[in-house]
Amino acid sequence: MAAMKPRTGDGPMEVVKEGRGFILRLPLEGGGRLVVEMSADEVRQLGDTLQAAVS
Repeated sequence: MAAMKPRTGDGPMEVVKEGRGFILRLPLEGGGRLVVEMSADEVRQLGDTLQAAVS
């Protein structure tokens, strides 16, 4: 059974290193956050893709 954690709001977008991976927490419209675990290579690919989208 998962531990119950209090909801403290949606919070900001953030990426943190945990162990060998990275955790992306992305606020969603309408509340809540999308939480994704990625490798360092996936983080680089996402960054490149986002940079290309805004260029």
